[in-house]
Order: sequence, then structure tokens, then C-alpha cells
Amino acid sequence: MSDESVIANRSLTGAEPWLVLPPALAVPPGAGAICDDEGARKIGRGAAEGTFTGGPVLVAHASLTARRLGLSPPPRSRDLLDVLELWAFVRPATFCAPSPSGLALALGMSEPKGAEAQAAALREAAGALLRELADPAFPHREDAFTLAETLGRAGWSWADRVTGALQTQPMRQRQYRGSGLDAWSRLPEWEDEAPRGEAGSAAVDSESARIRLEKLLQASGLDETRPTQSDYAAEAAYAFSPRNEEGRPRMLLAEAGTGTGKTLGYLAPASLWAERNQGAAWVSTYTRALQRQIDRESAALWPDPVERKRKTVVRKGRENYLCLLNLQDMVQAAQLGNGDLIGLALTSRWAMHTRDGDMTGGDFPGWLPGLFATPAGQQASAGNLVDRRGECVHAACPHYRTCFVEKTIRASRRADLVVANHALVMTQAAFDGARSARGLKQDGETAALKRIVFDEGHHLFDAADSAFSACLSGQEAAELRRWIRGPEGRGRRGRGLEQRLGDLCADNEAAAKALQDAIRAAAALPGEGISGRIAPPSGEVNPVGPIEQFLMAALEQIRARTSEAASSASSEFGTECSVRPATEPLLDTARRAAQAIAAVEAPLLALARHLEDILDDEAAELDGSARARIEGALRGLDRRARMTLPGWRSMLAALEEGGDEPDPDFVDWLSVETAFGRIHDVALRRHWIDPTVPLEAAVILPAHGVLVTSATLSDPIAEASGGDLFGMARMRTGAARLIEPARTLKVESPFDYASNSRVIVVNDVAKDDPRQTAAAMRELFLAAGGGGLGLFTAIRRLKAVYERLGPDLAKAQIPLYAQHVDPLEVGALVDIFRAEQDSCLLGTDAVRDGVDVPGRSLRLLAFDRVPWPRPDLLHKARREKFGAKGYDDALARARIAQAFGRLIRRADDKGVFVMLDAATPTRLFAALPPGTEVQRMSLVEAIELTRGFLG
Repeated sequence: MSDESVIANRSLTGAEPWLVLPPALAVPPGAGAICDDEGARKIGRGAAEGTFTGGPVLVAHASLTARRLGLSPPPRSRDLLDVLELWAFVRPATFCAPSPSGLALALGMSEPKGAEAQAAALREAAGALLRELADPAFPHREDAFTLAETLGRAGWSWADRVTGALQTQPMRQRQYRGSGLDAWSRLPEWEDEAPRGEAGSAAVDSESARIRLEKLLQASGLDETRPTQSDYAAEAAYAFSPRNEEGRPRMLLAEAGTGTGKTLGYLAPASLWAERNQGAAWVSTYTRALQRQIDRESAALWPDPVERKRKTVVRKGRENYLCLLNLQDMVQAAQLGNGDLIGLALTSRWAMHTRDGDMTGGDFPGWLPGLFATPAGQQASAGNLVDRRGECVHAACPHYRTCFVEKTIRASRRADLVVANHALVMTQAAFDGARSARGLKQDGETAALKRIVFDEGHHLFDAADSAFSACLSGQEAAELRRWIRGPEGRGRRGRGLEQRLGDLCADNEAAAKALQDAIRAAAALPGEGISGRIAPPSGEVNPVGPIEQFLMAALEQIRARTSEAASSASSEFGTECSVRPATEPLLDTARRAAQAIAAVEAPLLALARHLEDILDDEAAELDGSARARIEGALRGLDRRARMTLPGWRSMLAALEEGGDEPDPDFVDWLSVETAFGRIHDVALRRHWIDPTVPLEAAVILPAHGVLVTSATLSDPIAEASGGDLFGMARMRTGAARLIEPARTLKVESPFDYASNSRVIVVNDVAKDDPRQTAAAMRELFLAAGGGGLGLFTAIRRLKAVYERLGPDLAKAQIPLYAQHVDPLEVGALVDIFRAEQDSCLLGTDAVRDGVDVPGRSLRLLAFDRVPWPRPDLLHKARREKFGAKGYDDALARARIAQAFGRLIRRADDKGVFVMLDAATPTRLFAALPPGTEVQRMSLVEAIELTRGFLG
């Protein structure tokens, strides 16, 4: 018998068993509906709960549905068919907001309004996806069928219907069929290319930038160039002109109001520079949403998708990409019963179709791991499948040639446009700077950043603050121990230093000794479960090792120096205290902790020197794979032995050497982090008072040209008082100390804010009373007919308002979602909010930064109070250095302006901005665009204005 045969083609009759679907259940907040063969109808909560728990039923996001019904997240069941899982199988690596409305819109249907319409749409979506599998044009049918059979053996609720649909068309059936889980063995391999060489220095003139912009607009279907956008592109060309002296970059601070078209405005000169100089221009953003937008807009440069994939590369840190070795490890464990085989199978299918393997903002459905109740350690989630701990074995990995990280690194070397994030740019620059200081050249993973565009430039200060800080905590130290010694608990996955480097050191006695010395010394570092030893609920502490003893002494100092309420485990943000003056127990334990850290550092340095010697002494004999593996090992050793560990020792030494006077450059403090009412971690932290000092040294000065752009860079209040309109921006971007001053540009938004927006301060709501805040937001959201975003400065107040707000909005069929309440990540919540035109969303600043919602889906934005900076120790030090009250005002003013910028995204958008804090000073609205007028009124008046203005 042949090992292949052909399954006969069958035509659909409409009565196939795989098209027979159970009822669909939709439960938007406060409502419920079911749709079966008799049609859609509303049902009560009890009936909805019975349907959900009692029999075969279609849902969209089982865990969220359970939460809406007051139930715990359900385990997988053959009777619980989540249509989102079917989507992940049928259309892997394609976008879908995780809700019935999201499914409907992704399938080209109209948005279903109300519970009944959502239930009907959900059932229709399931049928449409199954018919798609039966379509003769469905690609890779055999591969899909193989995986579906594996999923069926694992108990997947959709397996019978999926295999039935797939078998309706001709299909080759192999005698020997695999499991379909092994994406790692079927992905294409990367191929090396000749080095591109150093980028040239050909200039980009203003007129050329204008001409390129005009061509880009025509390619985008726009016939004419806006004068302001053309001027922006012409001025942006300055950052792509040759510098005349080392350490004197061409730097431009450019504010471009919303709607200016700044993305194409800077892509025009950036793409010209890349073409003329055979180099890569880097565009760095703060949010993932903007990365995706830039990637989309680069289609105007390269309309052909194949060419665009080659020319534009989205580059992130390796901790964002699927690790195929981790996937293989988890799949093998799940096949033995220790894992979520269904979730991993769907992730493996995604891996075969993904553009670049990005699990944290790319095309991976972030909602997939949380659909059902699965232990965190067994989920097919980014937390388990990316290399967060730096345990990559590089060229020693069996999947090195198919590795997504390696593919992206190589693609970025030959790209014209590399879209990255601020964190990657800064950590990479800091690493390169440390290597250069020791006289070493760049390694293969980093890139010389000659031309950088920092979009969302108002976040540059915060990104630098995070990148150039140090933290000695229980969790950080435990991670280092794991990185050196490997996983020490039963059933733990991971790879220690010996597994990663043992064979490289086998032929050198000194190196092998250094490796073993490091492993032994790392035993003094904290292990897992440190919080249970230094801050157990019982109070019976049992610190193990000098670092745990130091952290326990730190906790005691925090308790002694702060109020009982602030230092309790129930405080909202954790608590903190200055390290100075240090208590005697803290000083005594700090000395021993420093010795333990030095004992780990010394053998790691010896090991690094051995690997460096191999690169030098055996350069002629090393093949590319061996060199890549050694360079990868050196990256991990350098970051820890030459950056992290010396930073920890420096902080500990400063406790004794610094006396009681504060350091003029740094803020050192002790902090306690809490979670779920318990102490989670204790830390010693160090931050630059001015993080633009290392930003300037590591990123700005080595570059040839830097463009920092945003819709909110200038400060009109400073200009009105005779100061520099861009003074705050210079200070917060590293431009203030440049020998050659940065140029500045301000381009106003073309939008008619006077006609399309209203700004209201409500003067009769008590901001400290969550009942009044909830009532105000409820009436405003109802007046707007939904489309409302409520922003909070504290999670506790957000949750209190949510509990009071949800039921009343539900009666009006307005869905309400909330960060820190619904079991979805922020990105998924924003996706649902964007898809459901009349839904409302509550969130914190993280939501504000990630919201890009044009159209009616966002038409009302309400702040519960002024977003003043949190007055912690670090902010107090900066306030003293940068301008006291004026510094506070500038930060709050910028946050309000950034939030307002989320409201009007297109020329035809209309929106109302409401501040529920009667004490809000008028000066905080000075950064809003021209044409906006602040009106102070009662809540009743605000409700009437909102209703009338938004219709």
C-alpha cells in the first residue's frame, strides 16, 4: 500500500455534522443572551450560569465570561467551546479583539450591539470559521489536519468539527503522520549575508525630503501635501545631515501636533538617508502601538509586502521572542501530562505563521493563554516561552538556525528602517559603551546607531531612568542565582551556566575552576521563596545567607522609619525610606552582602576573560557558529559581572562610605513591594537624579544625528515667563548640555479643536469620595452613549468606581471593561474598547499611553483627579534639582496634554475632556492645542453639554 492516498472531495450540503453548533452565550456586563437554532433571546443571570456550566456552549473568552457570571475561571472541557481558540487555529497570527464584537469585526461583519446581537454574531462567527476550513483555498490543509488530530487526542472541544471540516476537500493522507507540534523542526532557516559595511555620510537636504514626502503621500492615496507636514519633513532632514565633529551630533527637538503626519514626515528623510548611505535608520518608540503604526505606514515606502519585510524590521530585546527550545521543552512536558498541550499546540501553529515570533506586541494573541484556568507555570504564555532569564545557549541550541531572535538580528543588519523601543536602544547603548571603555569592539548582536528618531520623545527621560538604574532585591538576586546554578526545584525548567558553557571550558583547567567557583559562590544568593523567609505572615523569619540578612535588615529599617500604615503589607504602592542614616544592622549586613557578591563576581570575570582569550587566540580556527556562541555567552557574563554585580557592590559600599549626606548625583533608597496583601520583595535601589547624564553619554553623543519628536515637548508657561519654550524638553532629553545646541521646531495641529472638542472642569464633585466619582463618570458615560475612557491615578479608586459603575451602564447596554479587574492584559482591553464603539474602559496611566483609538470609540475622556507626579523620594530629589513647584506643574501639564491628544485622532473626531478635580489649576491646561477653552461648571451642566455636543 502506498504511504499516501487522497481523501475524496465532497461538496457541502449545509447539514454536515461539524456545522451543527451548540447555543452561543454572550454576557456583556449586566446582561445575558443565548442564540440557538430558535434564534437569539435574552436570559437572566441564573439561566446564563446554567448554560455556561451545564452543557455544550459557545463562548468568547471563557475566563472573562466566567467572571461576568461571578464564577471562577473554568478548566478546559469538551462542552465549553471557545470561539477564540477556533480563530487561533483557523487564522493564526492574525488580529482579533477577544470578544464577540471583535470576532464579528475581524470576519467582516457589522458590529453587534447588545447581548442578543452578540450571541447571534458569536454563533455566526463559529460557523464562518468552520466553513473557511472547508474552503478549497484553505492553505496547508494537511498540516492543519495533523495538528487537529493531535488536539483531538488531547481533548480539544473543537477537534471533531475541525477535522470534519478539513476532510471535506481533497487531502493527501500519509501513512506516517507526525503530531504537528514540532514547529521548531519545520521553520525556515536564516542565511548569513556579506557584511554591509559602515554607513556613508551623504547628506539629506530639505528639498529632497519634501519631494520624498510628496511621493509617500501619493503612495498612500493622498493627493496633496499639507504645508506643515512638508515643513516638518524639511526640518527633520537636519538630523540626517553629516556631523562635523565627534561628540557633536545633529540634534533636533520637534513638536508636531496631533494630525500633523509626523510619522511620514520623518520617514521621508530617514528613508532617503538609508538609501544614499547604505545604512539603517533607527526609529525608537515607547509603546508597542506606535511600533505597529510605523510598520504599517512604511508600506508607503515599500508597497510590496516582500520588499517591505526586507526593508523594515521591528526589533526588540530577545526577551520578547518565542524561544523554540522553551517551546519544545514545554511541549514534551505536556505530552507527559505536565502542561497545557492544547494551548501549546495552538502556539506551535502560530509559530508556523508568525511574521517574526514576537509574543509581546507582535501578532501573538496575548489573550490565548488566559482563556481557561491553567496553572501559571504551564500556560503557553510569553512568561514561559520567551528567554526572560538570559539562559539562551546561542549556537549550541539545536534550533539556532531557525531562531526568531537570530533572524531578526540578521534582518536588522540589512534593513533600511529598524523600528525599536527606547528600552532596547538604551540597554544596547549602555552595553556597547561598557565594551568600548575596555577597548573591545561591538559584538554581533548590537548595532552602531548613527541616526536615531525617538518618537514619543516625551518618554525619553522615563525610559533612561529605567535603563540606567540599579536594583538589589530578593527577586533580582534569586534570578542571578538561577542564571548561574540553573533551576534547583523539582520540575523546574532552565539551563544553568554549566549546561550552557561547560563544554567551552572543558579544555581549560583555569576556566573550569572559575565556572565551578561561580556556581559554589552563587549558593550564597537568595533562592526562590525569599519573601516567605524574610517576611512570613507568621512573623517567624528565617533568612538564609548574607543577602537575605541584608534585605531583612532593610525591611526593619523601613518599618522603623515609616508610619505603620505606610509600611503595612496592605499599602497600595508598597513603601520606601532613605538609606541614610543607615542603622547598624543594615551597615553590618551590607558588608557581608558585599563580600558575598564579590565572591560571585570574581570567578565570573575570570570566566569572561577566558572566553575573550578564545576569541583572540583561536580567531583563525573558530567557525561562525562557535564565535556566535562565545559572543552570546560573553554578553550574559558582561552584563552581570561587569555591570550588575559592580553596581550592587557600589550601592552597598556607599552605605558606609557616603556618610549621612545625600549623594549629589544619585538617589539611594530602600523599598518594599507588596502584592495581594503580603510583602512580595525588599530592595535597595539607585537611580540617577538626572538620567539624561548617562543617556547623553551612551546614546546622544556617539550618534551622528538624533531627532526627538512628540506632540508634547514644549512648555508654553515657560515661554510666557520669559524662558525657553523647549527648556524642559532640553533638560529631559539630554540636549541641555550639548556643545552644539539642539535645534527646535514646533508645528501646530491642523485640527479644529475649537469646533471638535470641549474641555470641562467639574467643580462640585468631591474627588476623595468614590461614590461621587462613580456617579459622575456614570452620568457622563451615559450622556456620551458610551465611548468613555476613565483614567485614575490609583488602582484602589479605579476598583471602587468600577464596582459602582458597572451595573448601571449595563442597564443601558454599555459594556464596561477595566484594567486590574478584567482578566486581560492592557493591550487586549484596548483592542476590545476600539472594536466595540459604545463600550467604556477604566484604566491607569498605562492605558493612557497605549490608547490609539480614532473615531467614535473614544469620544469622552475623564480624569478622576489631577495626575500629579507621585511624591516619592526620587521625585522629591528631582523636584529640588529641576525647579520645585514649576517642575511638578510641567509634568502634570504634559500628562494632561498627552491624554487630551488621545481624544482627537482624526479631523472628523469629536471629543469631550473632563477633569473631576475642582481644584485643578487653569495653568495645567496651558499645553493644550490652540482653540481649546477650559470651562468650569457643575456636574449637571457638564452632563448636558456632553449630551448636546456628542449628540
